Amino acid sequence: MNMIPPRTAAGTLELLPREQMIFQHMLDVIRRSYERFGFIQIETPVFEVKDVLLTKEGGETEKQVYFVQSTGGMQQGHEPDLALRFDLTVPLARYVAEHERDLAFPFRRYQMQRVYRGERAQRGRFREFYQCDIDVIGKDKLSPAYDAEIPAIIVQIFEELKIGDFTIHFSNRKILRGLLSGYGIIDAEKQKLILREIDKLDKIGAAKVRDAMVALGLPDGKADILLRLISHNGTKDEVLSVLKELSYQQTTNEILTTGYLELELTVRTLRALGVPENRTRLNLSIARGLDYYTGTVYETLIDAHPEFGSVCSGGRYDDLASHYTKSTLPGVGISIGLTRLFDQLNANGLLDELRKNVPSTVQILVAQLDPTLQQQSLKLASTLRALGFRVETWLEVSKLDKQIKYADKNGIPVVLLQGGDELAKNTVVVKNMIAKTQNETALPDLAKTIQEILGV
Repeated sequence: MNMIPPRTAAGTLELLPREQMIFQHMLDVIRRSYERFGFIQIETPVFEVKDVLLTKEGGETEKQVYFVQSTGGMQQGHEPDLALRFDLTVPLARYVAEHERDLAFPFRRYQMQRVYRGERAQRGRFREFYQCDIDVIGKDKLSPAYDAEIPAIIVQIFEELKIGDFTIHFSNRKILRGLLSGYGIIDAEKQKLILREIDKLDKIGAAKVRDAMVALGLPDGKADILLRLISHNGTKDEVLSVLKELSYQQTTNEILTTGYLELELTVRTLRALGVPENRTRLNLSIARGLDYYTGTVYETLIDAHPEFGSVCSGGRYDDLASHYTKSTLPGVGISIGLTRLFDQLNANGLLDELRKNVPSTVQILVAQLDPTLQQQSLKLASTLRALGFRVETWLEVSKLDKQIKYADKNGIPVVLLQGGDELAKNTVVVKNMIAKTQNETALPDLAKTIQEILGV
């Protein structure tokens, strides 16, 4: 019989147990932080009805959709009517529209699930990956103060993950749209095209962005003024001062004034929330290429590795679910692409601190010194589990050295040894795999000794 070579599909991430523990730890940190700010979890099906899913404007992602078809349907020549979700935003829009009467607004949800895109498989590009989203959805209106709460949550998450210095860059698309209107670019479609070019500034450079804006109808002089503005790298207060002066000069430019006031409120609220100044930057070149963003936009960069691109992005949208309901449902949200982030951090050695500190899911290994005492080992493990510990029992006849190496390789912090002598004295030898020490402990004191090693 010909053997089939075992292999994973391109564009997927499959981890060894220790890496999986680190990945799960990152998921747990994100989940705890979302819940700490009062968000509640939902899940949606991995596939959606095709005509429901393929409604999002802004194009390229929909060309990467995986369609779902049963074998029977294929044999009968039926067109697939289901598709795998390519993000969590469209399913959220459908969810809110479908359950609108049963939800309390503002609706604060988080969602951490896999999504699927037909990407060309390469480093940093996955066909199956985790997204960890938060969104606040309002009914008819939603205060701009929420636009500051979102990055405040991300700051807490990334600081707890200890991935190095990072900066959340933010802006407000109303600023650029207002300026373009003031410069004579009134057409909404042409504004979108110019915003997409501005969003490429860090990739193609100022000269090419300027040429593209001029080609789209922006006068030379105005293109130069706009480039100088979006390249401003001063403090938040300095940028706000420039915008305030612009809004004074263009008193009839309502969208520019609104954008300035929303940005000013965002900065004030960030400070009220205690977000460190160095963790956020007001960067007017952040435009986000997706057209459904209407106000505040965010992109998060790892300071030492700007080549990673944005590892956490999002923004404000005026009407989440206009394709599915006549209700006005404005919202603001952000997404961590965890699979891509994990892969980049791991490849660049930025997970070393987590690797050292993230504990194994197993806390205790009860070793086997004498096969005739296996029943006692099982009873000891059961007693410890009843106390809340996570315990594995070694059930094979093996040398102790092999069992110790097993615990070390799997990051198990405590190994318990109980032979005939210890059983007679009602004691257990506790091996601390972290400190590389061992002590004999009376059985009544065992739980306390283990808790001290685990720090719980």
